[in-house]
Amino acid sequence: MSDINDLRNKMDEVTLKMIELLKARTDIAREIGEVKKNLGKAVTDEAREDSLRENVISLCNNIGLDETMATKFLNFLLNESVKVQSTNKQTHLSIFLKAKSLEAQGKKIIHMEVGEPDFLPPKIVKDALEEVFDKGFLKYGQVKGMPVFRETLVKYISKKFNVNIQQDNIIVSPGARFSIFTAITTLLNPGDEMIVIEPAWPAYKECALNSGIKVRIINTTFENKWEPSLEQIKKAINSNTKMIVLNYPNNPTGKILNEKLQDAIIEIAKKNNLYVLSDEIYSQYAKTNWKSILSYNYPKSIVTQSFSKSHAMTGFRIGYGIADSKIIEKMAKLEALCLTNVSEPIQYVAMKALEADTSNNTNTVQNRLVMLAQKASEIGLDFIIPDGAMYLFARIDQEGFDGVEFANNALEKGLAVAPGEGFGDYKDFIRLSACQEEETLMEGMDILNNIMRGNQ
Repeated sequence: MSDINDLRNKMDEVTLKMIELLKARTDIAREIGEVKKNLGKAVTDEAREDSLRENVISLCNNIGLDETMATKFLNFLLNESVKVQSTNKQTHLSIFLKAKSLEAQGKKIIHMEVGEPDFLPPKIVKDALEEVFDKGFLKYGQVKGMPVFRETLVKYISKKFNVNIQQDNIIVSPGARFSIFTAITTLLNPGDEMIVIEPAWPAYKECALNSGIKVRIINTTFENKWEPSLEQIKKAINSNTKMIVLNYPNNPTGKILNEKLQDAIIEIAKKNNLYVLSDEIYSQYAKTNWKSILSYNYPKSIVTQSFSKSHAMTGFRIGYGIADSKIIEKMAKLEALCLTNVSEPIQYVAMKALEADTSNNTNTVQNRLVMLAQKASEIGLDFIIPDGAMYLFARIDQEGFDGVEFANNALEKGLAVAPGEGFGDYKDFIRLSACQEEETLMEGMDILNNIMRGNQ
């Protein structure tokens, strides 16, 4: 017993020393975060992380330590650095909340920061709200969703995307965001890695960080028309990589991958046994050829959809995930723990909404995007015409431009825009939403132009 006690004491000493070193490392990370902030640098530096990762692997080879375990521990350390350096980071959501606060004080704000259509949901939604009480959809229900709703979704999805699915391939969730969260949280473990192609909706990284998952970022550029290279993706994959996230049509750029490139990415995922999480909530607003990940019939794919954009039902908080039944079962266990089930009245309303023709929504947003692009060109913004979605991701070519500072200044002038920094290392970009009526959009663009010219 004395031998084991001695060993335990030594192990405790090492553990406590590690905690002291963790505190010292965290303090240094916080200091680095302040320097980065003052220099206008992004929180994540992939090249720096790659170099450190190589050093860790080299050390493991020299001392005889399993590199997978060591790199998982490294991922924990890197995530902690990201957390302490990301405090008070501003995204489209923080600007939206500030705008709402100003509105509550009586200030007029033109909302071009958030993807919330200004038009109403289909009329059938109003009728469904009135009849749901009499229909009796008011009880506890199945965590995956009401069987009648899921069966309706089966028919809708099968017809729209030309795929063969069953009820067990669907889970209803409170918005697509929750399906994204449950997929990341249940399929990946702390220390695992997930690839995200930026610019990207920030929730992917936030969900991963919350779950202890390390995000490997693929940066795409304006100059390359927001297209990732296969070499970038291959280089980011190692033994800890478990998932790649796709979002096309993309938020914020509106980019749609050409079919050959998307095919190649799926082949890479198959070869490396990766999950493919595909956020397809903007599919209705695709202007060019777009191909759902469902069409590949890849068992490790998870597709998320929502009624928020397609049916203008943002406040209803209703979406769904589509995946192999085994994946759905894992997602359902976490959803049951958090929710019991999505509100039955809302499920019924969404089910009825599937009967509506929403093509006019598509036409409306696409026409607004054309008008928005024309005005943006006139006032000197740099952008690539989006292939879909409902946004313009525009670069403002001014020395020292800071999207966060600009967005906060614009709020004081009555205009809300999303800073590019919220979508990755794109400090000199802003995202403009085409979700307001044309007259309002033009008023917002006039304010934007005046701010750029120093007239406000």
